[in-house]
Amino acid sequence: MKTPDLASGTSLAIDVKKRLGRFALDADISLPAQGVSALFGASGSGKTSLLRLIAGLDRPDAGRIALGERTLANVENKTFVPPNRRRIGVVFQEPRLFPHYRVRKNLAYGMPASARPRFDTVVGLLGIKPLLERMPGTLSGGEAQRVSIGRALLTDPELLLMDEPLSGLDGARKRELLQFIRRLVDEINIPVVYVSHDPAEITAIADHLTVLENGRILASDTLENVLLRVDLTEQLGGFDAASTLSARVTGHDADYGLTELAVDGERRLSVPLYDAPVGTRLRIRIPARDVALAVKPPEGTSYRNRLAARIEALIPLPGDNTALEAVLSLGDQRLRARLTRKSRDDMALAEGQSVTALIRSVAFDTRWHRD
Repeated sequence: MKTPDLASGTSLAIDVKKRLGRFALDADISLPAQGVSALFGASGSGKTSLLRLIAGLDRPDAGRIALGERTLANVENKTFVPPNRRRIGVVFQEPRLFPHYRVRKNLAYGMPASARPRFDTVVGLLGIKPLLERMPGTLSGGEAQRVSIGRALLTDPELLLMDEPLSGLDGARKRELLQFIRRLVDEINIPVVYVSHDPAEITAIADHLTVLENGRILASDTLENVLLRVDLTEQLGGFDAASTLSARVTGHDADYGLTELAVDGERRLSVPLYDAPVGTRLRIRIPARDVALAVKPPEGTSYRNRLAARIEALIPLPGDNTALEAVLSLGDQRLRARLTRKSRDDMALAEGQSVTALIRSVAFDTRWHRD
């Protein structure tokens, strides 16, 4: 069961310019009112600079920022709402807890009366009830960051900003906190802007992806659409070429350790057994290297997953004259496949052609899907 909404979904519109020494940020984007919008780019691309402008920690040199119907900054008419009045929760790389306050008092610091009824809900959601009477110095990095997230939520925000929240954590603690953040996003109705340079984090958590380079916006769209952009191969070099599909659990085969999924109604997939009830919506990630093509349904093959598809585009890979990428249409969804130019020619593949996509069951990476 979902928790009560912490805020009604509120979109974020940004059109700003800011110069910081030799660096110039010029960003014009609109981020959705729901889910996680990730900001990705190399170090120095402008991710944190943009986040600071949204939070009100810096002022733009030109342009405006609006959260829903509220203008947070407008240089032209000299509007600037200070950080403490923006109703924006911020989670930094470091938890920044008050060392002389227990966890309970850290959580309550800055909490308005309107958020008091949600205290127990947020504490339960983040699994921090056992920590309430402890001092910050006794917490692990992951525990302290969960408390930091809870404190941000209890300011009754309309938007949550997360700046590299998993930075500095080891692998086990990073995975643990990522699970809590996933659950958080599933349970509350508040937009999140998430800054990270880690493709694995972004793939696991983001719904929308904005790619920055040298202070400019290269792309801003759903995660699936941006990762389909072959022209961004160099900028997305840390991401495995992959597709992300929405699917629904239709059954389990415990004897063979498989879960059956439905994609676009009639198409069926088998993935390694996944602990989720029938009817659960999942997001499945399929690496392009694990998708093969056949001009007709093959017989006598170990590929269990065979999806009827249509070739939407055949796109050469930048900097590689031996390979190309096929973008396949699966109804309303898209699937990527890598193949050589020779395979394309030998199979006489062409755009608009019907094919069978062959996918290895072990290729799947699943995560909870947020509708």
